[in-house]
Amino acid sequence: MLDTSFSSLAPLARETDTTLTDQLAGRFAERIRQRLLAPGARLPSVRECAKRHQVSPHTVVAAYDQLLALGLVEARRQRGFFVRESGSDRAAARAAHGGVGGAERVPAHPLPISATSLIRGMFQPPGGRPMPGLGTLPADWLDLPLLAGALRKATSGAQLGAVSLQYGEPAGELRLRQALSAKLTDFGVSASPQQIITTIGATQALDIVTRTLLRAGDSVLVDEPGWSIEYARLAALGMHVLPVPRGEDGPDLAVMQRLIEAQKPAQRPRLYVTVSVLSNPTGASLSLQSAHRVLQLAQAHGLHIVEDDTYAHLAPTHLPRMAALDALERTIYISGFSKILVPNWRVGFVAAPAALVDRLVDTKLLTTLTTPGLTEIALALCLEQGLLRRHTERVMLKLEAARSRAVKLAEAHGCRFASPPRGLFGWVDVGVDTERLAQVMLDDWLIAPGALFHATHRPTTLMRINFATTQDARFWRALDRARAQV
Repeated sequence: MLDTSFSSLAPLARETDTTLTDQLAGRFAERIRQRLLAPGARLPSVRECAKRHQVSPHTVVAAYDQLLALGLVEARRQRGFFVRESGSDRAAARAAHGGVGGAERVPAHPLPISATSLIRGMFQPPGGRPMPGLGTLPADWLDLPLLAGALRKATSGAQLGAVSLQYGEPAGELRLRQALSAKLTDFGVSASPQQIITTIGATQALDIVTRTLLRAGDSVLVDEPGWSIEYARLAALGMHVLPVPRGEDGPDLAVMQRLIEAQKPAQRPRLYVTVSVLSNPTGASLSLQSAHRVLQLAQAHGLHIVEDDTYAHLAPTHLPRMAALDALERTIYISGFSKILVPNWRVGFVAAPAALVDRLVDTKLLTTLTTPGLTEIALALCLEQGLLRRHTERVMLKLEAARSRAVKLAEAHGCRFASPPRGLFGWVDVGVDTERLAQVMLDDWLIAPGALFHATHRPTTLMRINFATTQDARFWRALDRARAQV
């Protein structure tokens, strides 16, 4: 059975009542059921699988036959064995790759690691090996005593009953919204507490905005390369994703304008979703000049800009935010605290134009009713007392050191950086197709192949690494071995 922590798998057991064929089939079946092998992904060739697991080709063929009988894979003549797609998988692929306004439809291509596989990989048991493809900080970087102290204060005295025995305010705990309003001034963003809505993480904030402003079939502009989970989320809602090439200073505005004007007026995109600071995966940030030009284009074409500032706490505060430049006129600002505090607190927020607040709150009420008041009050305490600021300073020092070590390891193993190393993520060229590399390494290491960060499929030698979780020399040695097999 697959070890969900992705620690190194034990070899197939020779001295057991379970045959090698059954053991091998069971491993692949577990991967497929957990969607760590995505629908449409190609299984290793019989020869490659036999070599990797030190069994005979006959054993591999028999294991694959078992998977065929279970309906988990399909055989394609002269091409090999592929994870079987269900009807819902095919419908999702059509939604994800459908054209807009008569545009050519792009066929779906299988990925050995999907966006949801990356999410599932985040749910490691305590003590699991840090994975190079994940998007969170190592557990030992986080300050549990700080959070425990804040929770004790939040649950002390009569306050516990007042927060727990009834639904909270629809927009979220006022104390947190006041603290967030003050915090946003660090980034030059002016938002009153009445313009702020708390959410269950930044991902829900993005979902609330999308569901409020768009309907299935609408077009959305996104950065490319960009956040794989956002592409998947928009596609699942039936949106048509229009990728805009993202450069070092910002989006390609000529392409953005062509994409807008290529559609009929009624079908033109009304939303542009972007990470302006420490873009995932490249680490690039929007320049002041590009920010002004994006805002001008948005004004001219009636676009709202969703500015996802998830990595705000890992970046210098002086970097430009469009929400600061346009005073939340066309910009909707989103952020959260999972990247800097702990992943499971799930506290995020939206700062929006006043005219949109009631609509956004209505969508929040229809999806989750409310957000957890206790964690919101605890977070407010962390902000008010400077605890979060001091924790952030400690994390930034650790990240700077980790980034330096990870860069040295990557370069020592023949990799180069396609974008200057900054923030939490590195955009690394490893010299081989990273989709195939991901499949070869799946037994031991979860990596994030570059194809995941493109809205339309393209083979690439790039992958995203997490600087904080790529300091293990064993990973880089495994990468060398895997490249030799690709």
